[in-house]
Amino acid sequence: MDDHSPDELAGRLSGPRRSGGRSARHKARTAPLAKEIQPVHPGLLGGQYRPLTATDVARIEQTIYQLLSEIGLSQAPKSGIEYMTRAGARLGEDGRVRFSQALVEDTLAGAAGALVLHARDPQYDLQLSGSRVHYGTAGAAVHIVDVAGHSYRESHLRDIYDAARIVQQMDNIHFFQRPMVARDIENPRDLDVNTLYACLKGTSKHIGTSFTEADFLTSSMALLHDIAGGEAAWRARPFVSNSNCFVVPPLRFATESCLVMEAAVRAGMPVLLLSAGQAGATAPASIAGAIAQALAEVLAGLIYVNAMSPGHPTIAGTWPFVSDLRTGSMSGGSGEQGLLTAACAQMLQHFGLPGGAASGMADAKMPDAQSGYEKGSTAVMAGLAGLNMVYEAAGMHASLLGFCLESLVIDNDMLGQCLRCVRGVEVTDEMLDISVFRDVCIDGPGHYLGHSQTLSLMQSEYIYPAVSDRSSPKEWEELGKPILVKQAAEKVHSILQNDAEGRFDAALDAKLRAAHNILLPI
Repeated sequence: MDDHSPDELAGRLSGPRRSGGRSARHKARTAPLAKEIQPVHPGLLGGQYRPLTATDVARIEQTIYQLLSEIGLSQAPKSGIEYMTRAGARLGEDGRVRFSQALVEDTLAGAAGALVLHARDPQYDLQLSGSRVHYGTAGAAVHIVDVAGHSYRESHLRDIYDAARIVQQMDNIHFFQRPMVARDIENPRDLDVNTLYACLKGTSKHIGTSFTEADFLTSSMALLHDIAGGEAAWRARPFVSNSNCFVVPPLRFATESCLVMEAAVRAGMPVLLLSAGQAGATAPASIAGAIAQALAEVLAGLIYVNAMSPGHPTIAGTWPFVSDLRTGSMSGGSGEQGLLTAACAQMLQHFGLPGGAASGMADAKMPDAQSGYEKGSTAVMAGLAGLNMVYEAAGMHASLLGFCLESLVIDNDMLGQCLRCVRGVEVTDEMLDISVFRDVCIDGPGHYLGHSQTLSLMQSEYIYPAVSDRSSPKEWEELGKPILVKQAAEKVHSILQNDAEGRFDAALDAKLRAAHNILLPI
C-alpha cells in the first residue's frame, strides 16, 4: 500500500495542487462541521444489540413482579409509605412495602415514557426516548489521576470545575454528571452547593449531581433560580438532575436519600432513580438475577415518585455492578459489566422507560491498553443496546475510585467511534448508486479516490479522531513519535488556559457568591 500523508491524500482527493492549497485543505478538514453533516451526534438510535431473547425478557419481567409483590422493599420513610400506600401499595406487618403487578402497570402507563433533559444552552438538550443514546460522565471518585507522575492524589473542587470545562469542549460527551468528590471541602452543605456551582460554571451542558440532605437541595434551589432567571424559568427548563441512590440493595429504601428525592420532585428537578447493587454482594451473583433486582428496585422508586407527582421527569437508573468474586472487589471494565448494562437497556425499553446505566468504566489505573479495551468494549455494548444515558463513560479509572482529566480527551475519541457503530450502516439508493461503480470501473481510473461521491461522504460518513494517531510509522517518526497520553495532556492544558464557556457574567457571579459560601476562586 502506498505511504501517503493526510495532506497528500487530500491532494489526490481534490485534484491538482494550487498555491496555498495545503493550508486551505488543512483548514477545511479541521474546521468544525455543520451539525447537519456531522457523522455522529447525541441521540443516535441504538438497539441493534439484544442480549436477551423474548423468552428471557418475559421470565425476568415475571421475576420482577414477584419480587415486588412477594418480597417488597423495607425501610421507607413515613412520608414515602404514605405516598406509596395512597397509590395502592401495601404495607405489611413486617414493615415492607409491596406492590402488585397491576400497580406497576398503572404507574408505567402514567409515567413519563419520554423526556427532555434540558441544558443551560438549549443546543445541548437531550431527547430521552426509545433507544436514543447519550454518553456522559458520573461517579464519586475520591482521587484524580496524575498521568505525569503516574500516581493518584485526592480530588478537589478545582478538579470538578476543570473536568466540566473539558467536557464542554468534547463533542461526544453529551452531559456532565459530577464525576468526583471535592475532598478539600469538609462541610457537607458547602460540598453540595460548591459542587453544583463548579459544574455549572464549567459547562452549559446538562448537569447531574447529588445532595447529602433534603435541606441542602432545598437551599441550593435559590442558586438555580438565580442562574435560570427565576423559579418559573427554572421549572420550564430544569437544567440539573438529581442523581439519587434511593435504595440500599438488596430491596431496601435509603431513608435519607428518599427525603432528598422528595425535595427534588417538589422543586421540579428531574430525578435519576439509581439502584447500584453489586453482583455477588448486594445483588445476586447471576447476571439475570442482578438485572431483575435492579429493575424491581427502580420500579418501586418510579411508583414512589409518580405517587407524588404523576409524570415527573424520571430516569430509571439500573446500575448493577460486577464483582470479581475472587476478591469481592468491583470490576467495572469486565465483559460481564457490558452484558449487565446492555441487558438493562433492553429491559428498560421493554417497559418503555427512559433510562441509564453505567458503562465505560476502567479497572485500569492509568489510560493504557487495559483502559482502552475495557472502556471501548463496554461503552459500545451500551450504545448498541440503545441505552439512553450511558453514565461514567468517560474519564473513570480504578473501578470508580479515580478520575483522569486526560482520559476525557482520549475517551471522547473512543466514544466517537462507539457512536459511529451505533449509527450503523445506511443502505439507500444513493449509497448503492450503480452509476458510481460504472464511473470507476468502466469509464474511470479504477479507483474511487477522486469520485464526487467519495468527496461528498468524506466527512458525513466517517468520523476522525482528534488526538488518536493514524499516521504511518514513517510519519509517526517524523512527528516525534507522539504518545496518546501526552497529546491528551497538551489538549487539556490548552483548554484550561482559556475561560470556561459555561462561566457566569460578573454580576450574576457576584450575586451567587454573596448568597452562598462559594469556595472556588474567582
